[in-house]
Amino acid sequence: MLSSSSLPSLFLSFLLPNLILCVSGVKSNSTIPTKIGQGYRLISIEEAPDGGLVGHLQVKQKNNIYGPDIPHLQLFVKHETQDRLRVHITDAEKQRWEVPYNLLPREQPPQLKQSIGRSRKNPIAASEYSGSELIFSYTADPFGFAVRRKSNGQTLFNTSSEKSDPYGDLVFKDQYLEISTRLPKDASLYGLGENTQPHGIKLYPNDPYTLYTTDVSAINLNTDLYGSHPVYMDLRNVGGAAFAHAVLLLNSNGMDVFYKGSSLTYKVIGGVLDFYFFAGPTPLGVVDQYTAFVGRPAPMPYWALGFHQCRWGYHNLSVVEDVVENYRKAQIPLDVIWNDDDHMDGHKDFTLNPISYPRPKLLAFLDKIHSLGMKYIVINDPGIGVNASYGVYQRAMAKDVFIKYEGEPFLAQVWPGAVHFPDFLNPKTVEWWGDEIRRFHQLVPIDGLWIDMNEASNFCYGKCTIPKGKQCPSGTGPGWICCLDCKNVTNTRWDDPPYKINASGTQVPIGYKTIATSAVHYNGVLEYDAHSLYGFSESIATHKALQGLEGKRPFILSRSTYVGSGKYVAHWTGDNQGTWNDLKYSISTMLNFGIFGVPMVGSDICGFYPQPTEELCNRWIELGAFYPFSRDHANYYSPRQELYVWESVANSARNALGMRYKLLPYLYTLNYEAHISGAPMARPLFFSFPNLTECYGLSTQFLLGSSVMVSPVLEEGKSEVKAFFPPGTWYSLFDMTQTIVAKEGHYLTLDAPLHVVNVHVYQNTILPMQRGGMTSKEARMTPFSLVVTFPAGASGGEAKGKLFLDNDELPDMRLGNGYSTYIDFYATVSQKTVKVWSEVQEGKFAIQKGWTIEKVTVLGLDGIGGAFSLEIDGNPVADVSNIEFSATKQKYLERLEEGGDKRTSMMVEVKGLNLPVGKNFAMSWKMGIKG
Repeated sequence: MLSSSSLPSLFLSFLLPNLILCVSGVKSNSTIPTKIGQGYRLISIEEAPDGGLVGHLQVKQKNNIYGPDIPHLQLFVKHETQDRLRVHITDAEKQRWEVPYNLLPREQPPQLKQSIGRSRKNPIAASEYSGSELIFSYTADPFGFAVRRKSNGQTLFNTSSEKSDPYGDLVFKDQYLEISTRLPKDASLYGLGENTQPHGIKLYPNDPYTLYTTDVSAINLNTDLYGSHPVYMDLRNVGGAAFAHAVLLLNSNGMDVFYKGSSLTYKVIGGVLDFYFFAGPTPLGVVDQYTAFVGRPAPMPYWALGFHQCRWGYHNLSVVEDVVENYRKAQIPLDVIWNDDDHMDGHKDFTLNPISYPRPKLLAFLDKIHSLGMKYIVINDPGIGVNASYGVYQRAMAKDVFIKYEGEPFLAQVWPGAVHFPDFLNPKTVEWWGDEIRRFHQLVPIDGLWIDMNEASNFCYGKCTIPKGKQCPSGTGPGWICCLDCKNVTNTRWDDPPYKINASGTQVPIGYKTIATSAVHYNGVLEYDAHSLYGFSESIATHKALQGLEGKRPFILSRSTYVGSGKYVAHWTGDNQGTWNDLKYSISTMLNFGIFGVPMVGSDICGFYPQPTEELCNRWIELGAFYPFSRDHANYYSPRQELYVWESVANSARNALGMRYKLLPYLYTLNYEAHISGAPMARPLFFSFPNLTECYGLSTQFLLGSSVMVSPVLEEGKSEVKAFFPPGTWYSLFDMTQTIVAKEGHYLTLDAPLHVVNVHVYQNTILPMQRGGMTSKEARMTPFSLVVTFPAGASGGEAKGKLFLDNDELPDMRLGNGYSTYIDFYATVSQKTVKVWSEVQEGKFAIQKGWTIEKVTVLGLDGIGGAFSLEIDGNPVADVSNIEFSATKQKYLERLEEGGDKRTSMMVEVKGLNLPVGKNFAMSWKMGIKG
């Protein structure tokens, strides 16, 4: 919040430079020498019993910069799969903090051995360790390692340094780890989030990349934001061929990553060095391998792909009812209505305000919208109000579920006033949280949860007590002003570590406006180590609770995320502004989260704060209608900005969301593909065109799946857009007669009046669509159509598509459960004959639902007509009298002319079909008439 999250964070961005002056313990890192020490030497290496290599490293020369060196390290290297290599480095003598293995399941490294430097087996003579796709090699003194691609010998990662390099050798201290890699200058890097990147999707040399979960609004550029994702994808073009790989440093401690263009350096304030290398070599392959390791993205219910409306400031239920009614009157699709904390009693979790949201009236409202297929979601913050008469607090205290500071529950302030934070690393807390969600669901049958402020956000800083003799908060003025009595906490090395990460872009103390980093979790775990896992651990607990309610597929939206969060939650990009820049930045953040394995992502449409202009809101819904997660959300202090407020915006919304709702079968199939392979729903163009270097930095357009391209207007006052078209034929989805043929990839200026967004589908595609509707439930029961695209003027070609359908309430999303159907569609044009057919797996579910295909539209033919034949399940259909052929000549916006041959291209529609989706069909016709 102001999602109810953060006016605090919005104002914080402007106040921070002044606030920092008041906070003790901030020192500059600039006086430290660039190179710290002389690294380590490898003193032994041997084969591990369960595969892999185990080595031991010894520090070469001790120093005390950022604390004493850890003298002995254990190195563990293993090819875990044919395309994943792990390199794990830790203290050889003492267990160190790692991301808990129960939160992110993975192989355990070998047990530590206590006999360092004593009788060791003879080291392995070879300095290379080869797997199917990757080769690990090392140098012994000073120790460095490299990872190469086996197929072409390309070096992907190399930690050895030379005197001329701006970085040094491996450093490993208790609170400071440093390691670097050399990079070729033409490598394009993506990832390392969450942050708002003003330069687009490619990492930009010398921009700061700090990873530490922080409630600093998304309006702040190049700053650590709500999530921590220490992974990057590296894309290189070698002789016109693309090779991609990814590198994950699985570490939850705060870190700065310095990208200099020709090198990348990690500076981490704790934990271990646990690297995973994913071989690719395609971008899709990289994300497949990455999500196979961190967790496949959660399946989303069908309705979640509809449009969502939210606002902080729906003061009572009648306002919410009016919003739903106004969407209906304006004929703008709407699936989900949300409440920020307005429904709560005094901002307290799991409560209802009895005056503004009386339960009987709310239940009647939910009965009404549920009957229409609409859904209701509310916000939930982790801070539990300290209030002796509050049942949630009473039960929490009785179960002892809170994070502790000096033996007592840590005291902070968020919206309810004084709060304690549940410790989701504690199994008892997970059980208690599930029980509270169950109790609340009995009170209000919500359809999902929005977990916010879970970085964790705190309006105060330090060790606090509840003031005596005054009301806190006062009930007047902003709720985010700290009213507790607090004193700074800098007396431990956890609160004031020797190395200062660039927290909030200004090196604030790492406990600033969050949980004190010397606070303690279950089993003695320090907040210092587990801080960036808070939202992730809450996501897991919330997912478990929602799935346990009615056995339905959960929908959870989380602000704070970590590696693996996509397995449980969707994400929105936090508190943005209603500006043209924020409109543009939203694309890069969305595309990054696809790489992070969190494909269900979007930004607050029209901006969270302050109010957008009418023109900006037009353009934002034209873009936001194609975010995977599409939600309008605004701030308490902004004027109303629902899509019906301006008639011009309503017009744009009907147009753009109208197309989204027609595309829901395609989007839902992308959701399935994301779940089984990690494939991002929204992707950079280089995912489909990796050999085109022009796509590598392209941040103003994106693909949905492999072949639907969105090219929005991102600038004020523009009625055209300059869009890049990779080679091939592209057809406008809004007017399929419009054809663009790009012989080579190039830019083209497209008309884009106020209510127009350019969306194109690529050749060789079969796109499943439906008629649309005002809700996804309504749209889902309309007949299907198929759009088949061949290269323009094709006398030969083939196209493919797919469709996944299931009972979207089931927690799992897979074939073989009796409640799902999967169809592959194929089409060919050859020897003057067009064929379109399907191959169905598990057809029973689709047949029971009665889904049919009513129309097939084929684009790019060089002729029409001729004899028509239709088969279903291999049996000819004799009566085709109801079937209607029509043909339209397509218009070229940009055309290919070979030797003066101005080839025509035809759009052919076959209407009046009634083909069961759940049965194989085949149809064909001869192209007897030349266009």
